[in-house]
Amino acid sequence: MKKKKILIVVLLLLLITGCTKPLKGKDNKAVINEVTGQNLTENILCRPTDKETIELYEKNNVDIDSLPSCVCKEDKIKKTVEKKDDEGNVLKDEDGKVITEEVEEKCESFKITSGKYDGLWATILIKPLAFVILFFGNLVNSFGLGLIITSLVIRLLLYPITRKTAMQSEYMKKAQPEMERIEKKYANKNQEDKEVMMQKSQEMLMVYKKYNINPISGCLLAFLQLPLLIAFLEAINRVPAIFEEKFLGLHLGTTPQVGLFSGNYLYIIITIIVALTTYFSFRATTKDQISTSKEMEKQQKMMTNMFTIMIIVMSFFMTTALNIYWATTNLFTIFQNIIVRRTTK
Repeated sequence: MKKKKILIVVLLLLLITGCTKPLKGKDNKAVINEVTGQNLTENILCRPTDKETIELYEKNNVDIDSLPSCVCKEDKIKKTVEKKDDEGNVLKDEDGKVITEEVEEKCESFKITSGKYDGLWATILIKPLAFVILFFGNLVNSFGLGLIITSLVIRLLLYPITRKTAMQSEYMKKAQPEMERIEKKYANKNQEDKEVMMQKSQEMLMVYKKYNINPISGCLLAFLQLPLLIAFLEAINRVPAIFEEKFLGLHLGTTPQVGLFSGNYLYIIITIIVALTTYFSFRATTKDQISTSKEMEKQQKMMTNMFTIMIIVMSFFMTTALNIYWATTNLFTIFQNIIVRRTTK
C-alpha cells in the first residue's frame, strides 16, 4: 500500500509540468543543431554561449536575453536590445526592421530561484540539480567533471539507503543453505495444499527474520534511480553550458549515434564504458541472490545479459552527458558492493 502511494506521488510530480519542451521551427519540426545533432530545448534555464546555438534560438523567437547566464565568467555581459526613442517606442529602419544595439549589463548567474515558477517537478529536482552541476562545473572549470562530481555526491547522500540494499545480497547469501533445506523439505509435498504452502511460507519468513532480510528492499534503489535519471536528462537538456561543452573530445550534448555517424569514433568508448559498468554492476547486485536451482541461475544470467544489451542500445540514443552519469553511478555501485562484501565477512 505504501509503495502504491509513493508511486502515485511521483507520477503526480511528473505530471505537474516542468518538463522539457522541444524547440520547434515554423514548420513545426524539431530544431536541430547541425554541429552536435542535438534537438534543442525551448524552455532552457540559462543563456547559451555558442554562436550557432544563439542564432538558432533567435531565429525561432526565443528571448534568450531575458535569461540569466549559466555561470558568470565576467562581471558584465553584452546584450543585444531593441533601440528605443525617448518615449519608449521601438525604432525601425526604412525597411521596417527593428533597430538593435549592444549594451553591457551586470552578469546574473543562474540560481535555483531564477525564472518563473515552472512546476513542482522543476522546482524540487531539475533546477536544484542544474544549479549543483553548474556550481561544481564552474569550480573545476569543466561541466563534464561537474556532472561526475554531482553524480558521486548524490550517491554518497543516498549511501545509507543503497548500502542497506547491497547488504541484502550478503544476508541472502548467508541464508541460502537454510532456504535450500526448506525447498528440499517441501519438494515432494503437495504444492497445491494450502496448509503445506502456508507452513513453508512461515518457515521462509522465519529465515528472513533471522537474517534481517527484506524481500522488497531491492526495489527501493530502482525506484530512486528512475526519477533521478529523468531529472538528470531534464537538467542536461535545459542547461546550454552542459550540452554545449566538450569533455575528453566528446560533445556532452551529442549522442553516440550522431557522433559515430559524423565520423568521430571516440563515441564508441563511452558506449563500451556504459556496457561494461552496467554488466558488472548488475552482476554484482544479482550474483549473491538466492537461487534454488540451476534453472534459476540461468535465468539470472540471461536477465543480466539482456539488461546489458538493452542499456547498450539505449546508450546510443542518450546524450554523452547522460551516459557519463549512468557510468559514474554504475562504478559507484560496483565499489559499494565490494566494500559491503568485505565489511560483512
